Order: sequence, then structure tokens, then C-alpha cells
Amino acid sequence: MYDLTNLSESDATQCGEALAQAASGASSMEEAAGKIVGHLYDNLADSETGAKSCALVRLYKTHPYGELDPELRGFAQGILGHAPESEDMKCLTLLGTAGEKPEWNDRSKSKGHKAIPLPSEGFVSQIPMISRLVGQFGLDVNAVIRPDPSLLADLERKEYNAFHVPEAVGSPYIPAQKEFVIPSGVQSVLGFGGMLSTGDLFAVILFAKVHIPQGTSDLAKSLAAKVKEAVQPFADGNVFS
Repeated sequence: MYDLTNLSESDATQCGEALAQAASGASSMEEAAGKIVGHLYDNLADSETGAKSCALVRLYKTHPYGELDPELRGFAQGILGHAPESEDMKCLTLLGTAGEKPEWNDRSKSKGHKAIPLPSEGFVSQIPMISRLVGQFGLDVNAVIRPDPSLLADLERKEYNAFHVPEAVGSPYIPAQKEFVIPSGVQSVLGFGGMLSTGDLFAVILFAKVHIPQGTSDLAKSLAAKVKEAVQPFADGNVFS
């Protein structure tokens, strides 16, 4: 078990190795994502009581609209309000989810976050959590929604900062305060991730029921490399199960 309130460097290393191991043998990115979020949900816990530290753990990846299945395309179009101008429009797509409620363990049952369209910088700025996540990662929004092929190698090699909201209650960056944050006891939110060789962003987001200090946020960046190691082999191939 790993204590989010007091994560050591050795804990982070051990957790990263366990994530890579948990995802080994997966036949798609979706399957690997499911194993990763499942391991984090099960093992981020109080070392004394065994109480799980997270209400919800999710893994997202940007994916071209035109390569989504009809159901996800319809979902994204419903948020957008019309058909996208380009089939290449990126959508922040839910690939893995694990949490306290049964419906939080099936990506197809997500009510509002299955495939979030990212058509423009202006549209993204209206989604505070995504805008903040991209900014705290140290990325320009345009690098996410329209990655420059000539810069992909540099973007892929870069180490990204973590997305960290120490106080989730009342934060403008964490939506659904009354519906999710407060009733689920979410205290802090932590996200980590990076860029794949395809120019797609991946991000793991922890909605924690404990306070996550800055030290844990700094160490969590090392987990991103192991998650990338697990999902990168499927970037050009089997994304969905």
C-alpha cells in the first residue's frame, strides 16, 4: 500500500514498477488503463487501516474524433452542440476508471466525461479542470489540440509537471462540487501524465479523500513515465478493447 499523505521516493518507485507490471499482458490501451487505475485505486490506502485514499481514479487520452466509435462520437457531438469541423478534432477520452460506486468502474457508464471535445483554445478555456491540467503540466493548449508534427519528438521526451489541487472543496478547477466533490469527501486532486509518440496527451487523475501535499505531487511525476511505458505500445494500434 502507498500513503498519498506521505509518499516516499521509494514508495513512488515501487508503485511505478507495480503499475508497469499490472499492465503487462494487456492487449489494448484500454485494458492497460483499466489495470493501472485499478491498481492505484486498490493500493493507494492508509497503511494502518487499509482505508482507500481515493474516491475515484481515472485515465484519459486525447483521441481523434474520427477514430472514435459511433457512440463516443455522438457523445462528443452532444457536448459540442454540432458536428465538428474536422474529423481530426481531439477528444479527451476516458479509457480507464475505478472508484467507490459500481458505475465508476465502467467507462461506458460515465455520464459527462466519456469523450470531451477539444475543438479550440477558447472552448478548452471554458472547461476549468482541463485548462488548468494542461497549464500545470506545462503545455500550451494548442500543443494538445493541434500537435505540431515537427515538435512531437521534443514533446514526447519532456518531463511534465503534475496537476495538483490541494483543496478540492470550493475549487473553481474541480467541477460537480455538490454532486461529487462534497458527497464523496474529495479533499485533493492530483493528475500526472505526458505525451505519446502520436502527439496524444494521457493523464491519470486521482480524486483523493485525503489531503495530498506538494511532496507527493512532486514524486507523482515519476509515475507518469511508468504509465507511459505501459500504454505507449498501443498508441498506434489497439487503443480500445
